[in-house]
Amino acid sequence: MSFLKNMLGKKETTVESYYDFWNWFQENEKAFHNVIKTHKNIEADFFKKLSPKLSSLREGFFYLTGMMNDHTAELIFTADGKIKNFVFIEELVESAPVIPGWKFAAHKPPMEFDGFSIDMHGLRFAEDNLSFYPVLHPEYPDEIEITVVSTDFNERNRDQVTNGVYIFLDNYLGELKFATFVDYLNVSGTPDDDQVELIPMKKLKDYLLWREKEFIEKYNDVRHSSENDQYTAFEATLDNDRPLIATMNTDLLRWDSKCSHPWILRVEINYGDAGNNGMPNTETYENMNAFEDQVNDQLRDADGYLNIGRQTADGVREVYFACKDFKRSSKVVSEIAKQFADRLNIDYVIYKDKYWRSFDRFGVRA
Repeated sequence: MSFLKNMLGKKETTVESYYDFWNWFQENEKAFHNVIKTHKNIEADFFKKLSPKLSSLREGFFYLTGMMNDHTAELIFTADGKIKNFVFIEELVESAPVIPGWKFAAHKPPMEFDGFSIDMHGLRFAEDNLSFYPVLHPEYPDEIEITVVSTDFNERNRDQVTNGVYIFLDNYLGELKFATFVDYLNVSGTPDDDQVELIPMKKLKDYLLWREKEFIEKYNDVRHSSENDQYTAFEATLDNDRPLIATMNTDLLRWDSKCSHPWILRVEINYGDAGNNGMPNTETYENMNAFEDQVNDQLRDADGYLNIGRQTADGVREVYFACKDFKRSSKVVSEIAKQFADRLNIDYVIYKDKYWRSFDRFGVRA
């Protein structure tokens, strides 16, 4: 019997929850720790074992690892800037057990030491050769747009320098702050305009914290009740001659405090070609409405979640919410989407759009 057991091999551990993952990790942590410490066969003996387990929890989980000191290995879980996965990364780390010799962290942390630099594409990115200046728009005063100036920038290496600046800031500010504090980022060489005042890169963190603090103080307590709002139906024809139908809360689109709900949740339900000129059949329509009803029950305007409307065309329905925060909305949609997985193909994205400019196509503005 033992011979048969050895031939069949050890049964692979199934990972369906954070609890399962950490149980599996604890069973292997000593071997993993040794691999990281010695840096031998790390691809085969750690990366290729860890990655499938994380993917079975949720697609879009990534990680970084290394030794903090002679005794402690650090494992940083990252969503690689994908906002909708931030909350799940944090949940994974919060559920981690205490394991001697290990430190677990959510999101790439900011680099706190002086002299931090990154070398890429034969170029160096550091505080001493990067600076920045804010780009201000009177019509969009709450947007945080910055231009980072690199002394190495030219038209031939534009892509390499831009990529390097993004990676530098992701590490310099930390993944969470870079993804949530900066609305728009430009990269350029030294401007010809003498009126542009370049600010040392070491002051960027303080600038962003100041802008974020002002923003929170301005909008933290702003709420909107949709109970008596007016909705408007929109119809259009796509280039393929199929119809587009949308129902939007036009009172919300005219609201002058949009910035108080800066995160846009766009749910996409792909139902394919139902043979109805791109429109859903009756069963699909009923399932989509049931899904939306559940989402609306949990994402309420009093709690900071505003249903802006929906659009249906060419085999896809999009449902739009404006949110005060992105974490709970991501959890709610993810959990409800699982309940409808056998009936609907549901995906979603979350992005920052303080002035809801992605809805300007409906021609309704404050």
